[in-house]
Amino acid sequence: MASATEDLSQFDLSKEEKDKLVAEVIRYVLFKTHQNSGCPIKRDELTQLVTKNYRQRALPSLVINEAKEKISSIFGYEMRELQRSRPSSTNQGRASQPSVADSKSYVLISQLPADVYRKYVEDVNMTHLTGFNFVILSIVHLAGGKIPEDSLWHHLKRMGLSDSDEMHPVLGNVKQALEALVQQRYLQKEKVSGPEANTFYELAERALDEPVNERLKEYISQIVKKDVASVDVD
Repeated sequence: MASATEDLSQFDLSKEEKDKLVAEVIRYVLFKTHQNSGCPIKRDELTQLVTKNYRQRALPSLVINEAKEKISSIFGYEMRELQRSRPSSTNQGRASQPSVADSKSYVLISQLPADVYRKYVEDVNMTHLTGFNFVILSIVHLAGGKIPEDSLWHHLKRMGLSDSDEMHPVLGNVKQALEALVQQRYLQKEKVSGPEANTFYELAERALDEPVNERLKEYISQIVKKDVASVDVD
């Protein structure tokens, strides 16, 4: 307790003021996650929330770290920090690197065991969208982590999905369902100019994050096993 008081003394901040800032960050993270369907929250947004009335440079880290602890202990979510990935073609260029703070973001990940989450939390009405997302990510993964937009739609059209379909009986607007993966940072979209101009979809930080990446590989492995089994039966 003494160390916590010492931490606050360097900021000229009372415990009540600190607790209020932590509560504001927690409310903001929970609200934005719900409002934006799980889209990552930039660290810069949280920093601005903390420094709105306080100018101490190290204060955001203290507040955000405590908010992470409370979100975990009270709400059962890990507030996972992600490092924003950049398109591979940009990495090869000479573009200036973004600052570390600008490139960090947070997402909420349930800490419940997978079977408990599926039984008591998961919305069964959203399972079709989850399946669609894993199919998209699997196609991009199998293409080496990056695929031209026209090639992606070629694969999807073989499954009966079209970019012009705005009233799919399950997905609704198919193109918007795909773009949601970009907003949620499972994919990143890049337009490349030049004689062979094209748009590419590439795996972004949430798809590259270890737990999601492992689930993706497991999903692909199960599909491959089923295909092999069906061939053996035939």
